[in-house]
Amino acid sequence: MRADDLFKGVPRGKVLVAMSGGGDSSVTAALRKDAGFDPVGVFMRLGSPGDTLDELTTPDEPACDPKAIRLGKQGCCSVGDAADARLVSAELGMPFYVVNFRREFGRIIDYFVDEYAKGRTPTPCVRCNDWLKFGRLPEYADQIGADYVATGHYARVDRSGASPVLRRGEDADKDQSYVLFGMRRARLGSLLLPVGDVPDKAGVRELAEHYGLPVADKPDSYEICFVPGNDYAKFVEGRRGELRDTPGDVLDTEGNVVGTHGGHHTLTVGQRRGIGVALGRRIYVVDKDPERNTVTVGARADLATGGCLAREVNWLSDPPALGEPLPCTVQYRAHGAPEPATCTRAEDGLGEHLRIAFDEPVDAVAPGQAAVVYAGGDPSLVLGGGWVASASAPDRAARA
Repeated sequence: MRADDLFKGVPRGKVLVAMSGGGDSSVTAALRKDAGFDPVGVFMRLGSPGDTLDELTTPDEPACDPKAIRLGKQGCCSVGDAADARLVSAELGMPFYVVNFRREFGRIIDYFVDEYAKGRTPTPCVRCNDWLKFGRLPEYADQIGADYVATGHYARVDRSGASPVLRRGEDADKDQSYVLFGMRRARLGSLLLPVGDVPDKAGVRELAEHYGLPVADKPDSYEICFVPGNDYAKFVEGRRGELRDTPGDVLDTEGNVVGTHGGHHTLTVGQRRGIGVALGRRIYVVDKDPERNTVTVGARADLATGGCLAREVNWLSDPPALGEPLPCTVQYRAHGAPEPATCTRAEDGLGEHLRIAFDEPVDAVAPGQAAVVYAGGDPSLVLGGGWVASASAPDRAARA
């Protein structure tokens, strides 16, 4: 695959490359360089629990010494990742900067903790893209005179029509269009996502080897970068001390007490393992009540969802008319399958929202998740989406 083939019709110019220190963003930078762009590598310093930010690097100051970058030890913002990003930038002969977004990242951490405290299911990676990677980072791109922002996401910007649109990546298993739905539509024209056109992860690794990048064999990271040991409950309790040692009742679907739990924030809707209750059959968390601090368990059938209501709506294409049913597919988990549905745009006293009715019942749609809408007749096309405010059982889908 030639680099020029990935950027047909795209005028060359200065491009800010969001460098995470991983293979995908590193290949993204190499492809830009090879295709004749003027790339500038930027690593977002976010801060993580246990870090020591004694020496802050400002947005105008290059990061010359990776030992001065002290971050967490995991995820996409670790000290090792910062050093890897710098090494790749040096290998490609392009400028490399660290921007300090620690204060802004605190907003994402607060959101994550607050959602768990409210009994909801947060999706911090989507918020990070909305608020930082495609919020604050493009603002920094403007400051340095960059024409484009490039990331290593597995998604595609289609420029073949009258205006650019977002599509799924070629590799269905790696597709990340779901986590990009919340970006501003106006940003699509200046967004470059070359690895989304690569057929599979093996192809990305081959490109990394072709360009001699030192991260060609680096494994992908799947953990949330600011949660040590992936222990969500402990992290939430560390920020919200009132949630420590808050046992509550575990109920069955009839309201009978069948056990106790260590706090509603320690469990999520759809969870099967680690509930701490044995009823002689397979059970799942099917509901949570944070005010009463109760958790309800039931059979998998009790997870069935017929529809949901989504708010904080964002459109990446022309929206349908209010009240007009739109055949579509809806994805409500980052790694979930798209489900056939009908989406209807509506408004009330709280603003615009989406009423989503699934063609067939689906499992465990939980408040706090993102519901991303794809075109019914063109399943790779991202139309928009929103954040699940409530979900309903199949027989109540029309009233979701």
